[in-house]
Amino acid sequence: MAPTTTSRRVRHTPRPSESDRKNAAAALQRALDRRDNGGSTGH
Repeated sequence: MAPTTTSRRVRHTPRPSESDRKNAAAALQRALDRRDNGGSTGH
């Protein structure tokens, strides 16, 4: 097996900015709230 086909790949992706993390956290919280509250249908 060639050394370039290892299972561990290092991808240099830029880290998400603080605003991106906050937006993701807010979206996740809204999704959890909808699940807990039953959403607009009230189930």
